[in-house]
Amino acid sequence: MIRVVVVDDQALVRAGFSVLLRTAEDIEVVGEAGDGAEAVDVVTRARPDVVLMDIRMPGTDGLEATRRITADERLAHTRVLILSTFDLDEYVFQAIRAGASGFLLKETLPDDLLSAVRVVAGGQALLAPSVTRRLMEEFATRPASGVTKSPRGFETLTSREVEVLEAVARGLSNTEIADTLFMSPATAKTHVSRLLAKLHARDRAQLVIVAYEAGVVAPGTA
Repeated sequence: MIRVVVVDDQALVRAGFSVLLRTAEDIEVVGEAGDGAEAVDVVTRARPDVVLMDIRMPGTDGLEATRRITADERLAHTRVLILSTFDLDEYVFQAIRAGASGFLLKETLPDDLLSAVRVVAGGQALLAPSVTRRLMEEFATRPASGVTKSPRGFETLTSREVEVLEAVARGLSNTEIADTLFMSPATAKTHVSRLLAKLHARDRAQLVIVAYEAGVVAPGTA
């Protein structure tokens, strides 16, 4: 059973998501919250698998709440899925950088929302290749400085792993990585798993950010 906490400052929206989630036999809503501070408290107590997190809320917003949740070692298995009104909201970039596992638009179809919860609960980032390219390209055009940096663990990567990291940053799936780099899908999956471990990344979304920060890919090339 996938345990979910729903966070949104609008009670009707929050209730709507909760009702939808409860229609799935494999999903259980274990808590709700109306702002970021309350969300952190509820998540800490409930220890859910997934948090549906609204990004714009009064007081403690979804960005700060995401940062607190992903920084808590007790919640290492909890994944945050951002709910956004705008698909290129600048806060979404920061939330992914803070550890969120992806994002959905609030207008997402019901079946797609349920599928997204399952994907994120399974440890995958909810960033389709086309979304990855657009989102991270936009993210990369807003660097804090023009200087690239070597993320923790980057120096341990083999040349092959750097190639796989570049492919991930370009939005390729494991199957596409296998085809592009002439390896089996199983080998591609293994390389991605090693990258996650070596770079201390929660999921593919953070691998994309690491690739941009390390200069493996640059704006305009994804």
